[in-house]
Amino acid sequence: MAYASKYTPKPHTDIFTSDTDIDRRQCTRTVPMKVLLLGCGRTGTTSMRAAMKQLGYVDTYHMMNCSIENPPDALLWMDALRAKYDGVGQPFTRKDWDKLLGNSQAVCDWPACAFAKELIEAYPEAKVILTGRDVDSWHASVMRTVYWRVTDPELRILSHFSWAASMYYPMLKKFFDTFFEGDFPNRGKQVFTRHYEEVRNMVPKERLLEYRVTDGWEPLCKFLGDPVPKDCPFPNVNDNKDFVVRSRRRNRNQMLNVAARWLEMAVLFGLGLYLVFYVQWYWFSAHPR
Repeated sequence: MAYASKYTPKPHTDIFTSDTDIDRRQCTRTVPMKVLLLGCGRTGTTSMRAAMKQLGYVDTYHMMNCSIENPPDALLWMDALRAKYDGVGQPFTRKDWDKLLGNSQAVCDWPACAFAKELIEAYPEAKVILTGRDVDSWHASVMRTVYWRVTDPELRILSHFSWAASMYYPMLKKFFDTFFEGDFPNRGKQVFTRHYEEVRNMVPKERLLEYRVTDGWEPLCKFLGDPVPKDCPFPNVNDNKDFVVRSRRRNRNQMLNVAARWLEMAVLFGLGLYLVFYVQWYWFSAHPR
């Protein structure tokens, strides 16, 4: 995990964001992995995360885990991406996945979908769900949201200064450069279609559910063997409309974190200069020529 060795603790001046700072290289599995949701992001994965929580599953790992919740996770994802696509370092084994995903009973969204084969092999006992969507509406949704984030100049600049962005942005860009072959606008639909076909061919039919969030609770609960929640509509977490607004707010808060760190450095530097001049003044006052 060479890239993960770049980890540094969260600055105490990062007070404008609520990110946690867990170095998962030190973690192990605490709950069994039960479900692999291997559809691409923007296929209702945020709603699925909420639904799995309602069904009692202990955390469904999502891109949000490393983008706005625990940014150091992005370093391990980068190691996994580099090993798979660049041949740098060792491919992740179950032991490695247990470090990264050890507190989750399910995993969804990207970058996890890029490791469908690896996760299926690491957790052969887990059930597999393919969350789907019309490829054209999916592509348009990604272009407006996550691909916009990949090309966001503010985030790119922040990645040189912000503790969280310095870990998250390189991984996000690496994912799109590799999984989507460096050209999401033109290659995205083809990669999407190929990915779904590959997962279908890897998983026995009895372990696989092809699902759309509009299908509701019944087919999901039947597949998982869980009771259908009573008097509880299926979650509809549509973050498409305010994605850009939330992302820009995140940028601003990270800028404030950077400003707070620079302000602290400036104050300490100024205090140091003051002490130097004060000591010199005191010494000369006490020892006049």
